[in-house]
Amino acid sequence: MQTDWARVAWLVQASRALDAIEERQLLPERKILYQFCARGHELGQSLLGLLLTDPHDGLGAYYRSRPLMLALGFDLQEAASGPLARALSSSGGRDIGVVFNMPSRGGATVLPGCGGVGAQYTPAVGWAQAIRYRRDVLHDASYARRHAVAHGGDASTATNGFWSALTIATTLRLPVLFYIEDNGFGISVPSDLQTPGGNIAANLQSFANLEILSGDGTDPGAAAELTARAIACVRAGEGPVLLRLTVPRLSGHSGQDTQAYKSPELLARERAQDPLDHLRRFAVPALMAEEEWLRIEGAAREEVQAAVAAALAQPAPAPESLQRYVFCESVAGACELQRQGGVAPEGHTFPATSTTAVPEPARINMLTAIRRTLDAELATNPRLLVFGEDVGPKGGVHGATLGLQEKYGPGRVFDTSLSEEGIIGRAVGMALAGLVPVAEIQFRKYADPAAEQLNDCGTLRWRTNNRFAAPIVVRIPGGFFKCGDPWHSQTNEVAWVHGIGWRVAVPANAQDAVGLLRTALRGNDPTIFFEHRAMLDGASARRPYPGDAYVLPFGQARLVRAGTQLSVITWGAMVERCELAVASAGVDAEVLDLRTLSPWDRKATLASVKKTRRCLIVHEDNLTAGFGAEIAATLVQDAFFDLDAPVERLAMPDIPSPHSPILLEAALPSVHGIAAALQRIAQA
Repeated sequence: MQTDWARVAWLVQASRALDAIEERQLLPERKILYQFCARGHELGQSLLGLLLTDPHDGLGAYYRSRPLMLALGFDLQEAASGPLARALSSSGGRDIGVVFNMPSRGGATVLPGCGGVGAQYTPAVGWAQAIRYRRDVLHDASYARRHAVAHGGDASTATNGFWSALTIATTLRLPVLFYIEDNGFGISVPSDLQTPGGNIAANLQSFANLEILSGDGTDPGAAAELTARAIACVRAGEGPVLLRLTVPRLSGHSGQDTQAYKSPELLARERAQDPLDHLRRFAVPALMAEEEWLRIEGAAREEVQAAVAAALAQPAPAPESLQRYVFCESVAGACELQRQGGVAPEGHTFPATSTTAVPEPARINMLTAIRRTLDAELATNPRLLVFGEDVGPKGGVHGATLGLQEKYGPGRVFDTSLSEEGIIGRAVGMALAGLVPVAEIQFRKYADPAAEQLNDCGTLRWRTNNRFAAPIVVRIPGGFFKCGDPWHSQTNEVAWVHGIGWRVAVPANAQDAVGLLRTALRGNDPTIFFEHRAMLDGASARRPYPGDAYVLPFGQARLVRAGTQLSVITWGAMVERCELAVASAGVDAEVLDLRTLSPWDRKATLASVKKTRRCLIVHEDNLTAGFGAEIAATLVQDAFFDLDAPVERLAMPDIPSPHSPILLEAALPSVHGIAAALQRIAQA
């Protein structure tokens, strides 16, 4: 592809002019509160952006990617409105103005960016894996020779996200370009404290299945040749490429950074490497006359000034819209879909469902129910894929995916590298690319390394103002089973209820597991599906399989037992213990199984408590700040005058789960302890 140097000149100068107005005018006037300058980075980004020409290409950008955004078709007014936090910006004023997102406008899709350093890498690799999936499994020829780009600075190569993404890309030989701009610093920390020797490209020379390119990002001819070669290599399907270009950072890290940590000599050397000066010497007079250069410079400056004026005239965000788009919303009975992400925007339809069970004669355990539901949905939806550590030939450490890889192949049910950040991050990228990823985290505690990706996924719809969503399903076993320990037996489901944008399901029996899991797999929001280890093969959780069409709406509690003396609100493995406790206590208690915690059934809970006038909340998670506290606060606020006794909670003490069965039973709410609490509260 022949480089359009006039276009490159305009992009570099437009970016430079926009940075100048922000730094010299808008930031001092406090019209911009958070500014990141790309001065020194513009040349290489412009060259790259002009090569990302297909709508199936995807880009994971970072906070210094604005020149690249302009090259991809981000118009100047849109670029200016982000830092100004205007309503018409790409986030509607909800996110930092340099955290970008952009559905395809004929060229690459820009995946929703994140404020965390290195968080862009694994979703970009997930997009690359989705390209491979759609080409090889769905047999869509339009995905041939398409690729993803993960764009970051040199300091981000020290993060978990970078190394996880690199492992995924190289083991699977995915079509992804790691485009690394090395300006020598991570804020004030020099690059030799980020990576040995300060050169990630040199350090990765022996990395298998990875093409390494490195050069000077201020040299127009060399940068253009290297960038074109990198893109050609990735498009040819030869696997991932890492391109490192050295650039000067001709500004502070952000608008508040004075760079006092740099010596005058270093600052002078950086100024001498200004790519704008190099581009002018390269282009004039060999490619254009001096007059043409000056015309482009003037036009860029005028267009930027007009764009900033137009952005300043845009309305501010409306406070009344603040709480919209945490979840998928319905307007006039119709779902207001995101523009990109999941299967819904592409018109995918599911078979008919029913909330009426059609039970089979035999009872099955919850583990079998989960496996059968995954099996049925894999057969129904070719865009659904299941993955995680050990889910392939082994069938999962609990057996939930046993036989599924053999039936559907390693393209749809597959093992991953041991990186929870990589599992969840790639799931986000896959969902953004139109797939339905079902990721397994082996135990609840193991989700902690993926916390950043999980949090970013949950907020994605809100912070892009409903442009994007990533409706992934994350299956997480946890809780006690025969014994406990601090690593495999944690519940802490409240963390994901507090996590913005997540649906959270905690089934207590096989039938509910089927209905809730199918609802999640066909839904349009990310869901945590918590599989309690004690219930997977527990006798009390066995139910007949309710059929391949059965769904259960979230937010509807199950009335386990009607009663008049008090209400017991519970979920998960505590449902069985509460039933046994009521049977032994001689108390006419009403037992509600919430089944889902986000949303939770406030209506049924309030109705039950207003009827019985007493309440005990029982859960396995720790007492302090457990979800029972949220229920208790709601009851005190909305049913205070209906109560004849204080609302009480029974839960684990504020300790990790102990390993010894004796200690575990002393920590858990026991049948005996629940029964004693029921008798005491009923007599209060």
